[in-house]
Amino acid sequence: MISKEINEMLTRVGRGTPAGELLRRYWLPVSVAKELTLEKPRKKIKVLGEDLVLFLDKNGQYVCLAEQCVHRGCSMYYGFIEDGGIRCPYHGWKFDASGKCLEQPFEPKDSTFKDRVFQPSYPVQKLGGLLFIYMGPQPAPLLPRWDVFVREDGIHKIQVDPVLNCNWLQAQENSLDTTHTRYLHGEMMKTKGIPGAEYYLRSIEDYEFEQFRWGVIKRRVWVGENGEKEREVGHPAVFPNMVRVPQGQWHAMQCRVPIDDTHTMIFSKLFKPTTDGTRTDPEDPAVDYLGSLLTEDGEHELTSFTSQDKMAWETQGPLYDRSQERLGVSDKGIILWRKLLQEQIEIVQNGGEPMALVRDPEENHMIEFTLSQGQAEWAKKYRVNQTT
Repeated sequence: MISKEINEMLTRVGRGTPAGELLRRYWLPVSVAKELTLEKPRKKIKVLGEDLVLFLDKNGQYVCLAEQCVHRGCSMYYGFIEDGGIRCPYHGWKFDASGKCLEQPFEPKDSTFKDRVFQPSYPVQKLGGLLFIYMGPQPAPLLPRWDVFVREDGIHKIQVDPVLNCNWLQAQENSLDTTHTRYLHGEMMKTKGIPGAEYYLRSIEDYEFEQFRWGVIKRRVWVGENGEKEREVGHPAVFPNMVRVPQGQWHAMQCRVPIDDTHTMIFSKLFKPTTDGTRTDPEDPAVDYLGSLLTEDGEHELTSFTSQDKMAWETQGPLYDRSQERLGVSDKGIILWRKLLQEQIEIVQNGGEPMALVRDPEENHMIEFTLSQGQAEWAKKYRVNQTT
């Protein structure tokens, strides 16, 4: 249990809020890149409580501006896309990708007013078929080149979940929840007659959490019917809003992006190595848009991991009141993550730089998760294979 004050600190994402300022230090995926084309070059988005517009200009450059024009508040979504910028549809003020005002029709020709006017804007980068924006102070860190985004020896796919009707932290804390798999997934699959339930119904003999460069690794030791043990290499919860998980034969990085305090976007980038090393373009993945994951009666369908998780997160409420919960020993990973969030928020508030940012280009050729010393000791203890 945490106080209402700390709960507010960890969950609210608007500009000036503690968690909001922390999240603004990281690149956030906000759209599938191929949704913007020269024929349909604009898209409204909302991120961290801010209404924004993505544009694809005539030079193929991606632009992100605040939706309301700084002049009189008209929506820039309906603006005119021109060479070198976007022109407001109301009075024709023109802005470049950085938000600098280039032209102000009807102002005096010798006026310097436009030199003092800026439309809020955010840098955009494309990686792995997704568009990322950075909403924090400059200089921006490097956009991390996670292996599932940039490897070429396999098949790429993007999964876009339906909007999650709850706060981002309800989804992210699931990444540190060791035991929920047994009932939310195993028993639910068994009840629904879904093959493979027995895999998740095995006993959990032990579990631990290890903090590392990018966040926290969650590990379990499963015990089968004949007493055989299977030790997980681990599911890394990547700070502050991602998790790296296996999805069948796919390697997946799931990103939880707050729309506002009570709604969340979830993008998953998936990669499956080919047996012969056939190379593919990571920037042109297939895209799978999931439906509502609700039945005709409006209930959660509960026939997949995604729909089961969605039910658990949304039924906690739009913004879960953690001051009313009763945590047990098995919740130590969640407690660890909350402490980590508080520590990193305090670092930002004191003018420092939070964890898991990338500044060194040499580190950013391709970022992979490798077996740590802690994992090796764990594997030796249980005499199990150290393979994924």
